[in-house]
Amino acid sequence: MTEGEHVGKREELVSKLRGTPEGLPSVEEVRAMLASDPELKCVVCYARISFDGRVKDAHGVEDQHRDMTETARRFGWLVVYRYTDNDRSASKENIVRDDFEQLLADLAAGTTPDGYPIHGVMAVNDDRLYRRPSDWERYLKAFTTQEGRVYHDSNGIQDLYAEGFEIKGLLGVAMSLSETRKKERRSRNSHRSRAIRGQSVAAWRPFGWEDDKVSLRLDEAEAIRQAVKDVIAGASISEITRRWKEAGFITSRGNAFQYQTVKQVLVNARLCGYREIKGELVRDGDDQPIVGEWEPIITPKEWFAVTAKIRERGRGTGMPRGGLVHKYLLTGILRCGHVLEDGTVCNNKMIGIKANDWLKYRHAYMCKKTVDGGCNKTYKRGDKTDMAIEELVIAKLERDAASKAQDVPDWDKADALERAVRSRNELERRWHDDEDTDIDDETFFRNLPVLERRIKELRADQRAHEALKAEAEEAKEDVRNSWGSKTLTQKREAIKKVLSAVIAVPGGKGNKTFDPELLKPVWRDFRMS
Repeated sequence: MTEGEHVGKREELVSKLRGTPEGLPSVEEVRAMLASDPELKCVVCYARISFDGRVKDAHGVEDQHRDMTETARRFGWLVVYRYTDNDRSASKENIVRDDFEQLLADLAAGTTPDGYPIHGVMAVNDDRLYRRPSDWERYLKAFTTQEGRVYHDSNGIQDLYAEGFEIKGLLGVAMSLSETRKKERRSRNSHRSRAIRGQSVAAWRPFGWEDDKVSLRLDEAEAIRQAVKDVIAGASISEITRRWKEAGFITSRGNAFQYQTVKQVLVNARLCGYREIKGELVRDGDDQPIVGEWEPIITPKEWFAVTAKIRERGRGTGMPRGGLVHKYLLTGILRCGHVLEDGTVCNNKMIGIKANDWLKYRHAYMCKKTVDGGCNKTYKRGDKTDMAIEELVIAKLERDAASKAQDVPDWDKADALERAVRSRNELERRWHDDEDTDIDDETFFRNLPVLERRIKELRADQRAHEALKAEAEEAKEDVRNSWGSKTLTQKREAIKKVLSAVIAVPGGKGNKTFDPELLKPVWRDFRMS
């Protein structure tokens, strides 16, 4: 069974654990049963689990509903509705539990969505329903909108109307919340300890590695390797996302790749053997990045370069900017050079269009129509225009590469970083030393932020230098031979780095021979004409 089929089977099971149970008598029949048996209770059951486990088969909520159904049968109660929040935390504020919210609404209304009355609620434990004070208060308010309801959990039947029960519930929530915080703290400490030992801490198989999280899954690793190289060269993450989808790659959780998940893969320090916690590399006592036990896919130099490129492009967020994806190479780069009646140049951005079927070329560039702000006077065949500008740009890039390819000198602030780290470590050592009375709390907390800020600035400078070195290495490649393998976006990025625009001068009326001299490049450094 594929991962997608497995997920589908799980969702099918969860859907069966929601709503009105199969075989339940109609609302009218149930009301008749209630009229003949005043002791009968119509109850609803709520099941929740925070983590569905590695198997992801919904067995946790299934077991809860089975236990509650058996308990209801012993009491002679009728289960009329089931609420299920699978893989949903109750302690995190940003998690919305849809079925819990539905339960509160139904309790306030007095009936289930299908119209069955609600005389009580069942849960295997109260922490399935609530773990935060606000949820407890909301639940209690909704529950007590009607008198005489029953509530059952692992402690048996509870009287939620009793005096002082609200305070008792809050104490239970506080204890539960405290235990949750302790568990989270233990998890964080364990996570960091394993990271310091260089052990893998991933809960899921990371994309690019086998299930052992150490050895490489070759096809995925090669896809990552190529993606890193292409992004450094100018490819967009959207292009990488599209390529991975077309190749049939899916995430380790069985989902299709999206922009954000691809970005997360490419900026993960794991790719080069490092580990990050909260955006900081995990380091040893000598302040060197700890190398993990897994096989790396790329070099640290490549990782510094690709993360710098992605963050720079996304203005620090790595998010897409929402720009247009152009179909033709020079759309928006070509500008109309037609001289208007008042003696000024049109200078409007030209657009790419599909050429007529009878022509030998497939696309062309033209100035916009007058209603769209252009003059509609300049038209250039696309293939030869592209070829002429590409040749100019390649020649320029080859000249730039010759000067760029010189070795970038070693980072000259390594000693400063080492001194800053040493000073911070010494400050912490003296603060922890009870016999050192010169470093009190006030002195420690006044000096620590200064040193931390200095270290952070130096490490940022170090990352930028590593990215520069990677860019210099990239420049050593054969520009002309690598140009053909670039994507359209990469080519446009390369062109826009060296050209501000290309002025396209009209060739006059009639079917004239293409003249590349009528294309006037405007170079960004203004040193070429």
